[in-house]
Amino acid sequence: MYKKLLPALLIALNIGATAQSPKSAFTIVPLGIKGGIDESNLSAYMVASANSTNYICLDAGTLNYGIEKAVKKGIFKVSSEQVLCQYIKGYFISHAHLDHISGLIINSPDDSTKSIYGLAPTLETIKTHYFTWASWANFTNDGEKPLLNKYSYKSLEPGKEVKIDNTEMTVKAFPLSHSNLTSTAFLIKSGDNYLLYLGDVGADTIEKTQNLRNLWQAIAPLIKTKQLKGIMIEVSYPNSQPEKSLFGHLTPKLLMDELTVLGGYADMENLKGFNIVVTHVKPPEENIKKLKEELKSENSLGVNLIFPKQGKKLEL
Repeated sequence: MYKKLLPALLIALNIGATAQSPKSAFTIVPLGIKGGIDESNLSAYMVASANSTNYICLDAGTLNYGIEKAVKKGIFKVSSEQVLCQYIKGYFISHAHLDHISGLIINSPDDSTKSIYGLAPTLETIKTHYFTWASWANFTNDGEKPLLNKYSYKSLEPGKEVKIDNTEMTVKAFPLSHSNLTSTAFLIKSGDNYLLYLGDVGADTIEKTQNLRNLWQAIAPLIKTKQLKGIMIEVSYPNSQPEKSLFGHLTPKLLMDELTVLGGYADMENLKGFNIVVTHVKPPEENIKKLKEELKSENSLGVNLIFPKQGKKLEL
C-alpha cells in the first residue's frame, strides 16, 4: 500500500516545490564580460523576457565570438548568424568607448535592420566618429552620406519610458558619470518586473555628481516591492587601484559604499540576497581574482554576488 502511495506523494511534493519557487523574469546571455585588452570578451549582454527569443543587446563590445560560444554551449539551438540577425532586436549603447561598441561596428555588414538606442551624446559620437565613410561605412539612417539605412538611431530622453521595438520590453535611461564622459544606466521592464544595467560608472564621491544617488532613489521602490530582479554593475579594479587611476570606474569598496547608499533608500534588509551581477572586470586575471575575493570579503550587506561567464545563460 505504501509503495503505491509513494509515487503520488513524490509528484505532489514536486508540484508544491515548483509552485513555490520564484519564476525568472529575464534571460541574460553574456557575450562579453570584461573591460580592457581581451577583444574577444568585451562588454555585451543579450537580454530577453523569460521564454522569449526577442533579445536586446546591452552594449556590444563583443558580438560574434560571444554568440558562437553560446551556440556551442547549447544556449541557442540556431546558428550564430540567426542569433545576430533574428534574435537581437536592437542595441543599447551605454557610451561610445570602443570596448562597448566595437562588436557592433565590425559585425554591421552582416547584421540585419534594427535600431541603436542611447542618450543623445552617445549617438552623436557614434554618428560622427564611427559610422562615417572615413572610419568604416555609414550603415545608419543619419550622418555622412550616402546612408545605408540598416540601423536607425533611437535617442532616449533621460527618465522617459520607451517601448523597445519588436520585443515585450520597455526601457528607461538614466545618465551616469564616467570620468569626463556621460555613460548610461538602462532600466529594462518586462511585465511587472525590472532589470537594471549600468554602463561604466564612477562613484559619486569621486565623480562629484549625484547621478548614482538619483538612480538609487528612482529604483529603491522597485527593490522594496521585489520587482527589480537584479542590478548589473561594473567593478573594474581591485581596491589597490589609486583613485587618480580609476578613470570613472568602481572598486569593490566603492561598489559596497554605493550599495550602502542604495540601502538607505530601499532598506538594508531588502538588499540581503539581492542579485548583483558584476560586469566589466579588467584583466590581468590576478586582478580579477583579487577583486572577486575583495567583493566577497566586504559583502556585509549580504547581496547575492553573481560573476557572469561568457556564453553561459543567467536567469533572474
